[in-house]
Amino acid sequence: MSLSVFIDGGHGTTGLEIRDRLAARPEIGLIELGEIDRKKENARRDALCSADIAILCLPDDAAREAVAMVRTARTRIIDASTAHRTSPGWIYGFPELGGDQPGAIAEARFVANPGCYPTGFLALIAPLTAGGLLPNNAAIAVYAISGYSGGGRAMIEEFESGGAKTANRAYGLSLDHKHLAEMQRYAGLASPPVFAPHVVNAYRGMIVEIGLSLGQFASGVSPDDIRSCLEARYRNTLISVLPASQSDAMDTIALEYRAGSDGLDIALYCNAQGSQIRLVAMLDNLGKGAAGAAVQNLNLMAGFEPTTGLTL
Repeated sequence: MSLSVFIDGGHGTTGLEIRDRLAARPEIGLIELGEIDRKKENARRDALCSADIAILCLPDDAAREAVAMVRTARTRIIDASTAHRTSPGWIYGFPELGGDQPGAIAEARFVANPGCYPTGFLALIAPLTAGGLLPNNAAIAVYAISGYSGGGRAMIEEFESGGAKTANRAYGLSLDHKHLAEMQRYAGLASPPVFAPHVVNAYRGMIVEIGLSLGQFASGVSPDDIRSCLEARYRNTLISVLPASQSDAMDTIALEYRAGSDGLDIALYCNAQGSQIRLVAMLDNLGKGAAGAAVQNLNLMAGFEPTTGLTL
């Protein structure tokens, strides 16, 4: 028997990317609604309630409404919005977070897909705080850049129509970005990081980076200890720590370094004195940052090989 899947909001950017990853899989049967039925509440409710797994690619309020529509316990939900990432009863869908996170996702009824920026941030910081290398009261600033597809259909049209007033822009200047809650919670931090996101004139791709002084780490921690901690956490996962020889050979890192992939790479740099650390996460905002993560979570929930249907 096939697994029935309904993508609510399946004609948006993330929904289409998820559909592309699922459409050719014979073990999955996609429930699809025509253009008229997509706008009918009863048709959407029937689709949600008849699915084994529903994936929500909706704005936050619409995602909450969709969850409320599900009246049957058989339907399990993956929410790609921000609505439930820190909500009680929801499992955070980042299998590489540590502990038995893959097992928790596999058993969950409600899974909240991580944000794209938090995915890069947590990949860099969570192992270091969990391992005691970095105190949870460390002052952390995060610089990140994303392709414009992360802004959804309106931003895509703005950039691709030539109507964008600025091709590259900093935003989140009020320092209250909606991703901060999950970044703080799942990194185990006492206070939220300072988050400086930017969108640039490229369709897809993402770089998230953090600069730290070695003095911010626990006494005696070396750059080699930091690398070893990250390598140990991500062994046999979709996250890779680049060998020092490979990262050191890179004079620059392109935004599109991991574009078109559902994996994530980490590079670690330090100055000649070993006193300053620069951690860089490279991913696709639509891959491991969105659609790829949703499919990875679906695979875990359904008992499939976690990488099935992914591009690595």
